[in-house]
Amino acid sequence: MTARDLRTYPVHLGLGAKVADQPAFTGMDWYAAYGERTAADGKEGRLVSMYDFSTSWDSWEMHPEGDELVACLSGEMTLIQEYPDGRLHSETLQAGQYIVNPAGVWHTADVSQPVSALFVTAGMGTQGRPR
Repeated sequence: MTARDLRTYPVHLGLGAKVADQPAFTGMDWYAAYGERTAADGKEGRLVSMYDFSTSWDSWEMHPEGDELVACLSGEMTLIQEYPDGRLHSETLQAGQYIVNPAGVWHTADVSQPVSALFVTAGMGTQGRPR
């Protein structure tokens, strides 16, 4: 196996402690094909990805099948969560800190400086909407 950049090529953690390389991430539509590729793992599978941001997100996302871990690796980001009852929660993460997006909670992020973050996501059924 050749080393790959997690920023471009997410990996899937599947049943039986298996790690499966994924094709390059191309945007929100990518999740539908990911769901098909990893359907056999059901909602127990996890998508691991890394992203660099220099601007605030222009969309919200939500993962209905499980929690998502968001770890700030460098910089600072403010994660905004919208709960099903309409309640909003904001939390600023600095390098080394993490937060959990519970299943079914919409979330977005504000960024005032460059940031890198690692995501461990229950990717099945991921949904997005404009911000």
